[in-house]
Amino acid sequence: MKGKVAVVTGSSRGIGLAIARTLAKNGCRVVINSRSQERINSIASELQKHGLEITGIGADIQTKEGADQLIQGAIEKWGGVDILVNNAGINRDNLFLRMKEEEWDEVIQTNLKGMFHCTKASIRSMTRKKWGRIINISSVVGLTGNPGQANYSAAKAGIIGFTKTLAQEFGGRNITANVIAPGFIETEMTDQLSEKIKEQMLARIPLQRFGKGEDIAEMVKFLASEEAGYITGQVLIVDGGLAL
Repeated sequence: MKGKVAVVTGSSRGIGLAIARTLAKNGCRVVINSRSQERINSIASELQKHGLEITGIGADIQTKEGADQLIQGAIEKWGGVDILVNNAGINRDNLFLRMKEEEWDEVIQTNLKGMFHCTKASIRSMTRKKWGRIINISSVVGLTGNPGQANYSAAKAGIIGFTKTLAQEFGGRNITANVIAPGFIETEMTDQLSEKIKEQMLARIPLQRFGKGEDIAEMVKFLASEEAGYITGQVLIVDGGLAL
């Protein structure tokens, strides 16, 4: 993957940051992203101290303008986009009867429409090169559903249908499109859950541990490599057996 240009959305922390770090350690030139330019500059600067080729671009990928700014910045910096990891996502949990329209809209706008904008902005660069990797981060709840997450589950399920369609439309251009569906991964978001909920979740995981960002990053690394060149349109579940 040496010299390949990778864009990872929502990569200032958690899974996204682990993905960016892993791709950079394996030779990629990586663009990391969050809404805050100041925050992303600080993270990029810290990673650059370890000799990694990383730059940060602050942009709100909920909007077409923000997504275009992010992808155009990658093209201006390194000449194109080879690998796109659509990782940015939020949750606004609530039981359906209590769910507000804005809670629904915000999750769909970020988790689903943001992916559409970034993919749209990147795809021409990949088709010109006749090589590309689109890796979209969904969730096991996109397959199983989850009480209190109708908005989040709908968005994550939508990612799967979107990705399978891309795989069919762009396979002839040597562009693969795949989904990773993480289970319970330790992040700042999951740190907010009560110990009782964590214990209940752990009891449902056959491997008897929560996942780490690196577990997802290693799967991204594989899907981005030449070794995964004959894999497309697939959903790779990385959940320790949670969804069994």
